[in-house]
Amino acid sequence: MVSPQGKGGAHDTVRQHNPIGATPYRQAHPVPLTHIAMATSMSALLLLVLVSGATLSVSRATDSEEDTFSERDFLYGGRERRAADPPQAEKCSYTFIVPQRKVTGAICVNSKEPDAILENRVSKQELELLNGELLKQKRQIETLQQLVEVDGGVVNEVKLLRKESRNMNSRVTQLYMQLLHEIIRKRDNALELSQLESRILNHTAEMLQLTNRYKDLEHKYQHLAALAGNQTTVIAQLEEHCLRMPITNEIQSDQNHKALPPPPLPTMPSGTHSPSTTDKPSGPFKDCLEALEEGHGNSGMYLVKPENTNRLMQVWCDQRHDPGGWTVIQRRQDGSVNFFRNWETYKQGFGNIDGEYWLGLENLYWLTNQGTYKLLVTMEDWSGRKVFAEYASFRLESEAEFYKLRVGRYHGNAGDSLTWHNGKQFTTLDRDHDMYTGNCAHYQKGGWWYNSCAHSNLNGVWYRGGHYRSRYQDGVYWAEFRGGAYSLKKVIMMIRPNSNTFH
Repeated sequence: MVSPQGKGGAHDTVRQHNPIGATPYRQAHPVPLTHIAMATSMSALLLLVLVSGATLSVSRATDSEEDTFSERDFLYGGRERRAADPPQAEKCSYTFIVPQRKVTGAICVNSKEPDAILENRVSKQELELLNGELLKQKRQIETLQQLVEVDGGVVNEVKLLRKESRNMNSRVTQLYMQLLHEIIRKRDNALELSQLESRILNHTAEMLQLTNRYKDLEHKYQHLAALAGNQTTVIAQLEEHCLRMPITNEIQSDQNHKALPPPPLPTMPSGTHSPSTTDKPSGPFKDCLEALEEGHGNSGMYLVKPENTNRLMQVWCDQRHDPGGWTVIQRRQDGSVNFFRNWETYKQGFGNIDGEYWLGLENLYWLTNQGTYKLLVTMEDWSGRKVFAEYASFRLESEAEFYKLRVGRYHGNAGDSLTWHNGKQFTTLDRDHDMYTGNCAHYQKGGWWYNSCAHSNLNGVWYRGGHYRSRYQDGVYWAEFRGGAYSLKKVIMMIRPNSNTFH
């Protein structure tokens, strides 16, 4: 149907209504008058085509509403569906521009089809594109199928691996539990072993304590036995003196009285009579020289009481060694006495008076501080060689000074191994007063006036045979005579009041 809409001078306005949706056309360009001739001949043809196209469009629109799986739905996925057309949508109106002048050349037709028709048309290029997309999608699907097949094998392998992993985890768990049981068992064994070690250590400590107690008791027993022996000897000597001297004097007095001639006549001058015998004192003496001076010329045990003290002590007096009057303060001869003692024992003295013994630091202090005394040290090695070392003065200071040693000028043939210890304090295992960072008594196994440590160690360990093997030099040695690795056979230390002359 054609309806003119109005004149526009040389050009008219053409409006085309969409049979499906009212979509206006854009304004057409004017056609030159030179093309009117050709436009007239083609107008009828165009009108026929448009009318048939409109009728076909209406019928197709009706069919498309009934058929849900139309070509438009397949190509465009139903995106071109519109709402139901209004009643006037079935009518179409067209507007043509009639040229105003004669057409002399080519006719350019400016016509615009409805948007719905243009959208519904499928070009060959679009089909090719769709075909390409389909082929591409097909290839992708084939690739995915291959991947799925491959992934299926991988999945099976993964399942097998997971199964093996579960089995391995189960086995590892079993091994872990076994390991835990072993660890717990070993811990129990270690605990039992630790308890046994603790018990062994406790028993060892108890055994050491018992051993130390036994040694202490043994030392005390030896000391008491020595004192008992010395007391017995002194008592016997005193009893002998007490029983022998008064009775002898009484008998001698009676015999002299009976043997006297009758009294002279008064006219006769009286003659001289025998002097009465006086008792020699039996002690105590202040030292052995006083005993010698009072007529006791035999070597043996004497009771001594130094001046300025009430301290009594038993000593061995050597009256035979020229010139006599020597008080023995130390003797080593057979190793029968242990000289590795503590401070208190060295202070009080120990050993056997007639054998190996140490007079005691406190006794030496009182003896040497009642006058000027000299020291004589006699030594003998295992080949029978005898030497001596004599010092012009010998004195000990009090316990407050730890019995510090004071010696004078040396004289002798043994070599001077004591001057290096002059001015040093006495050291024992439990009283360290030496100059060494450690305790020299621990290494020298005795008690002495150690410096750091010793040139002489006469209170060390008595080794038989001379040369000895020990970790330390702990023998009875005089370094200037046979060296520190040689243990002497006999050693005697004795003191005597100094007469300013060497013996």
